[in-house]
Amino acid sequence: MTLRVGVVGGGQLARMMIAPAVELGVELRVLAEDDGMSAALAATAVGDYRDADTVVRFARDVDVVTFDHEHVPQDVLGALVDAGIAVRPGPHALRFAQDKLHMRRRLDELGMPQPDWAAVSDAAGIEAFLAEHGGRAVVKTPRGGYDGKGVRVVSSAHEADDWFTALAEDGRGGELLIEELVPFIRELAQQVARRPSGEVRAYPLVETVQRDGVCAEVLAPAQRTGEREQQVTSEIAVGIAEGLDVSGMLAVELFETADRVLVNELAMRPHNSGHWTQDGAVTSQFEQHLRAVLDLPLGDSSPKATWTVMINILGGPAEGGLVERFGDAMARHPEAKVHTYGKSPRPGRKVGHVNVSGDDLDDVAYAARAAAAVFVD
Repeated sequence: MTLRVGVVGGGQLARMMIAPAVELGVELRVLAEDDGMSAALAATAVGDYRDADTVVRFARDVDVVTFDHEHVPQDVLGALVDAGIAVRPGPHALRFAQDKLHMRRRLDELGMPQPDWAAVSDAAGIEAFLAEHGGRAVVKTPRGGYDGKGVRVVSSAHEADDWFTALAEDGRGGELLIEELVPFIRELAQQVARRPSGEVRAYPLVETVQRDGVCAEVLAPAQRTGEREQQVTSEIAVGIAEGLDVSGMLAVELFETADRVLVNELAMRPHNSGHWTQDGAVTSQFEQHLRAVLDLPLGDSSPKATWTVMINILGGPAEGGLVERFGDAMARHPEAKVHTYGKSPRPGRKVGHVNVSGDDLDDVAYAARAAAAVFVD
């Protein structure tokens, strides 16, 4: 019998599930938003993920449905459950990845370390929070933000008036999330995998480097990290996975300050901070996600080398495509593993990434950055 996994969303995360699915003998089916998306190789349907009939029809004969992104509406997720289709992660878990206010409230209930935060419904709420937090803070839209979108540093009460207006105009009303501006030393990410029957496995803690709100580099494992910090971040991520009943991969983005780590964001799917695992871990996050949502025993998450550095290819060449640069990159850096997403170049767009593994961090980081630079003008 062939196991069948349906993925809603045709982006690069679905694309990167294809190879491990083939290796495992799993049939991967993808509901893509449009023709020609990153995961077109496995796209068996094209349709609107916001339409319940479309998604249920796509999912009728798969063993489990999972996701390339967290944007599938709750009513569509509920329709899948009502149709008797296994959904992993389930709607009860995904709501915390879809709405940052729900996330903050639930993490408070779980006792997780977080920045100071509040829900605000008008400029007066922002003004009061600013007065208590040194005059600067971070305002976020609760739904829909990613890669720095929907995030704004403010220092006056009216700098989010347009967002309040948009909330009122969309018919739902609601609140914005405001958080203290954390004086962090660096950003970290802790990934764990959890299967429905309860097995959990953590990956090494990694360091992420952001540019203009977009992940640019990942160093695995994080530098200057002792056993105690790894234990603490693993316990945080496992506690969240269990407390939210996550099935599949969970990425917990963290701020490291002088004396603590704080939870910043959550992603209930394979995540950019885990792309290094494709070449640097015994079991990649993409294989692990498939194992987890199918409730199969989880794979070894240990690193295969002392260091692995992942560099995102952002934007791509000004003229032509990535393919024209393959030969040059491969000839100069045969140690580099190049992964592209089938996307046309565009300023700021994630069009691929490069992984390099080895024993010397400086050499590994240099090679990864240099190989990625071949693809960007």
